[in-house]
Amino acid sequence: MHPKQPTNAEGTVHLIYSILDQPIRSLRELNVSRLQPGVQRILLLRPDTPSPTLPPDVRTLEVLAPNIVIPDQETTYWCYMYQLPPNMPKNHIVMYEAVVSAGNEAIVHHMEVFECSPHMASVPQYSGSCDSKMKPAKLNSCRHVLAAWALGAEPFYYPSDAGLPLGGEGSSRFLRLEVHYHNPLLISGRRDSSGIRLWFTPSLRRFDAGIMELGLVYTPVMAIPPHQHSFQLTGYCTAECTHTALPPGGIHIFASQLHTHLAGRSVRTVLVRGGREVEVVQEDKHFSTHYQIIRILRKMVTVLPGDVLLTKCTYNTEDRVKATVGGFGIMEEMCVNYVHYYPRTQLELCKSHVDPDYLQRYFSLINRFHGGEGCSCSRTTVEDEFSSVTWDSFSAEVLDSLYTTSPISMHCNRSTAELFPGSWEKQKIPEVLAELQPHVQTCDPSRAAAPSHGPTEVRPQHSG
Repeated sequence: MHPKQPTNAEGTVHLIYSILDQPIRSLRELNVSRLQPGVQRILLLRPDTPSPTLPPDVRTLEVLAPNIVIPDQETTYWCYMYQLPPNMPKNHIVMYEAVVSAGNEAIVHHMEVFECSPHMASVPQYSGSCDSKMKPAKLNSCRHVLAAWALGAEPFYYPSDAGLPLGGEGSSRFLRLEVHYHNPLLISGRRDSSGIRLWFTPSLRRFDAGIMELGLVYTPVMAIPPHQHSFQLTGYCTAECTHTALPPGGIHIFASQLHTHLAGRSVRTVLVRGGREVEVVQEDKHFSTHYQIIRILRKMVTVLPGDVLLTKCTYNTEDRVKATVGGFGIMEEMCVNYVHYYPRTQLELCKSHVDPDYLQRYFSLINRFHGGEGCSCSRTTVEDEFSSVTWDSFSAEVLDSLYTTSPISMHCNRSTAELFPGSWEKQKIPEVLAELQPHVQTCDPSRAAAPSHGPTEVRPQHSG
């Protein structure tokens, strides 16, 4: 067994192993051709937590796809509407887990259960593609996350003093299940009834918990050039948003789930207060999209009004010849951290993307630099414009500079997909004056330096 990185490292450990079909008495008897290799991903360093227990009055609710036929296309997002029993009193979800149809484990990529807006008295029944023109418009108001699962995730237990509200006054009877099917072999005729099983109790806990999305908006304006060993994109939850949407005492994050697609290599969310990085919320330097476990934090992180949350993703596109744009397809990219916290607020999504007008200036500059016309008027989509770029080190470096300096558009959204009151366009990127120093890891206690948790000042560099 050989770990891909040191076993004292935080984050995902990639174990590469081989199994012998029978014992051997010496290495001379080893026949390499008969070894059975494998790969296992695991978190070796987890916080010590008590064994989870469920209350005796716990009940289950399964929100499952209704025996659908998986479309024979690479990427499908399937939506299905589910109704709770009428007059269901308030309960707390205390655990949830995936239910994946046998044989479809490699096709079901991730799943989410959303609650609809409580203001909607009725929602049409629907089971079909989330992108279909036949999808009722009301489904777009079903965005409050109740549960999220992705490849590799285990059953998730809430802490003993918190639970996610289900039913009761001010909630909705309507839930939307969304299943992402990744079907690169274009298998046809495969049926599926996958979904999520919710474990809930009428014995309410002290706090209502919530789930919030941090990172980048799913949009093609955020892209990674081809042939990149390490290219970074950052999504912002700005001070303006947290000041507007969070209660005076703030919120307490106790778990998170990181998410990218195939090009993602690392994800890091850090808390910034007063221009200084003060705490890492979650980080995985060896992230794998095939192991998206929900991670319990070693200690809860308190986010106060006016704080900033930065979510940075690092990508590798060395094997790609075209730009990788942001989007829902598996060959497109995402940069997300689903954080679990309490007390629950109305802030459902705190994400950003570069201002589109500044991206158009980039296309104009690059086209002129490579001898073309400054205007890209003939190209109708951002994807077309990225496809027309001549990618070299200059094009990639200028795009990186654009993303790290240009104004951003903020999505400071309620669960109804409505923005909180405020001016969210062309916002200045949050300033970080002091960064956290990396932790020193060593196996020799006598040589170990005390790890520094304090920030180090970032001084401007001058040339010449």
